[in-house]
Amino acid sequence: MRSVCVFCGSNPGRVPAYLDAVGELAGLLAARGVRIVYGGNSVGTMGALADTALAAGGEVVGVVPEQLAGVELLHEGLSELHLVGSMHERKALMGELADGFVALPGGLGTLEELAEVLTWSQIGLHRKPVGLLNTAGYYDHLLAFLDHAVAERFLRTDDRALVLTAATPAVLLDVMQGWRPRADQAWAPAEG
Repeated sequence: MRSVCVFCGSNPGRVPAYLDAVGELAGLLAARGVRIVYGGNSVGTMGALADTALAAGGEVVGVVPEQLAGVELLHEGLSELHLVGSMHERKALMGELADGFVALPGGLGTLEELAEVLTWSQIGLHRKPVGLLNTAGYYDHLLAFLDHAVAERFLRTDDRALVLTAATPAVLLDVMQGWRPRADQAWAPAEG
């Protein structure tokens, strides 16, 4: 992976572990020469991600819809900043620029972005790893929901396996680096 799209929030979260994990991930990506693509904000975990990676000599690319350019607090020190026409264009360009995706703890926007890239993978629109950094068990309930969806036959086991998960950035990046797409990588209904 030469470039990773990171989905994260404009808030720092309640516990220091969230920002600690963001800093660790940013430092690892910079040290490995992996470019970060993200939403372009300067606050919360988004800002911490960009600040830490840039301070470590990393490359950071922001992608922001024009409608949010005046509302969001744009990061001014990025390697590149792309203004696009809509949220759909934002996600499409982020996906184009990335060789993989990581979702950090975040809110509705992070969840929506994660769900979209997983769906893209499920139906074969991309063949890139999708990682979920489960810092301090933040995503335990989401992972339990996905397991429940498999048990209830709304989600195939193969599609559940598209969600690569680890509690630490180093392990997650290693898992993503070793990931290989399914041979068929095409959508099919859940078993049963």
